[in-house]
Amino acid sequence: MNPGAPETGLAEPHLAEILKTVSLDVEYVRAAGNHLFRLDDNGREVPVLDFVGGFGSVLLGHNDPEIVAYARKLLDKQLPIHAQFSRASHADRLAAALNEILRREHGDDERYFAIFANSGAEAVEAAVKHAELDRTLRVAALTDGIAANVEAARALVRAGRAVVADGAFDRAGVRERPQDPEAGFDALVAGIERHNAHRLSAPPLFLAPEGAFHGKLMGSVQLTHNEAFRAPFRSLAAQARFIPLDQPEAIRKTVDAERAVLYDVVVVDGSVTVVDRDFPVFCAFVLEPIQGEGGIHEVPPEFAREVRRTCDAIGCPVIVDEIQSGMGRTGSFLAAPAAGLRGDYYTLAKSLGGGVAKTSVALIRESHYHKEFELVHSSTFAKDGFSSLIALKVLELLEADGGALYRRAGELGRGLLAMLEAVRAEFPDVIKDVRGRGLMLGVEFHDRSDAEAPAVRDLARSGFLGYAVAGYLLREHAVRLFPTGSAVNTLRLEPSVRLTDDGIDQLRTALRGVCSVLRAEDGQRFLGGGPATS
Repeated sequence: MNPGAPETGLAEPHLAEILKTVSLDVEYVRAAGNHLFRLDDNGREVPVLDFVGGFGSVLLGHNDPEIVAYARKLLDKQLPIHAQFSRASHADRLAAALNEILRREHGDDERYFAIFANSGAEAVEAAVKHAELDRTLRVAALTDGIAANVEAARALVRAGRAVVADGAFDRAGVRERPQDPEAGFDALVAGIERHNAHRLSAPPLFLAPEGAFHGKLMGSVQLTHNEAFRAPFRSLAAQARFIPLDQPEAIRKTVDAERAVLYDVVVVDGSVTVVDRDFPVFCAFVLEPIQGEGGIHEVPPEFAREVRRTCDAIGCPVIVDEIQSGMGRTGSFLAAPAAGLRGDYYTLAKSLGGGVAKTSVALIRESHYHKEFELVHSSTFAKDGFSSLIALKVLELLEADGGALYRRAGELGRGLLAMLEAVRAEFPDVIKDVRGRGLMLGVEFHDRSDAEAPAVRDLARSGFLGYAVAGYLLREHAVRLFPTGSAVNTLRLEPSVRLTDDGIDQLRTALRGVCSVLRAEDGQRFLGGGPATS
């Protein structure tokens, strides 16, 4: 090491090595519109067409001129950023603007209260915490009711007006049955309390679809289906039950399989009997209208209907994660209504900050909201004036001209999807599927674990084929794409509304090039040892 020189290689060095292996270790020096810029060996800027889009964070493009100018204005006027625990009119205006949009999307006037955060995963965790507070309060009401029923029955037994029914002892698991009525009642209550205490000690469960991704924090990672992300931390948080998207009937079956009850007592015609009270096992059903990390899969309408029907039946709230799909990316502010899905909670992030601010929000339906949550949950950097005002500016741009940017996202998405379908038709042996909506699309490549070319075969078997495809596209065509972490053969496309027809043509050429190389199993060219094929 050079004395006096700063040490390098300390920021996630293993990831840096992986990026280098697949030619993705590029440093960018500037960003504008739908392009990032790197420097060549002569120090000249080279534009790279960006279809990663900050993993969905820059719907309006990198460094949107209006947002940047507005950000400068806010900073120049020395807007307070750290003024926690004070009146936050900026955040209240943002919440009101979001509610106005939600009223339009839902067609009704029910309000949603806002809990602000910094990242998508944090917004999910806030929503989950609130849902668990709701469940805890329902459990408390249930146990309070049981306690009141026990005391009422005890009074009747003491007064000689009631006795424990024979079958009640069996139900409560009581083997020793005292002859004295009061002692018998006490034994019955002890059995009930043992059963209930065991049930009450169990953590809540969650429901989520297979392929789900909701972040990698301690709680949100347990809602993420990819076991590689989830399993090492299984003991740290409540567990989820994952449902296949093509099996809506499995939702009810899963709920029935996990059904649990608390025991209660009732007195009928002088007999004390034991009855079941349904226990709220599930905290929430958490799902994305279009799965991002899971490989760009839309929630089918039949699945969405069964989610709502089952959750309404058992009193389980529905948390809709619109962190990637929301903010107009699919051609409307929310993606959920297209599937007929109504959320009791919504989480928004990524493009909410306009590519400049780091902000997110959990929106909670008024009929589910508990004001106590505001005193037990907080976040240092949430709800600040800067990010709130930037988010308001984003909404202003999205809603301008009757939602012109929503229409633009929809039109671009249809054009992009048509191009992808054409490339797939030309290379059906290479591209397995294209799917998605608006500017949230996926291109799935066939597995090539049995390829004759050793380089291609080894990459496929190690799970790095998608990353190598991304490296080829970047190296040979200056197009930036990544596979999804949970569906490694699927490239995820989340460009901005600043994408042009020329950009779509550039991607077409790039995809045809990589498909030609993979069809030919030209491992040398694929890994950078020969000229590109167009």
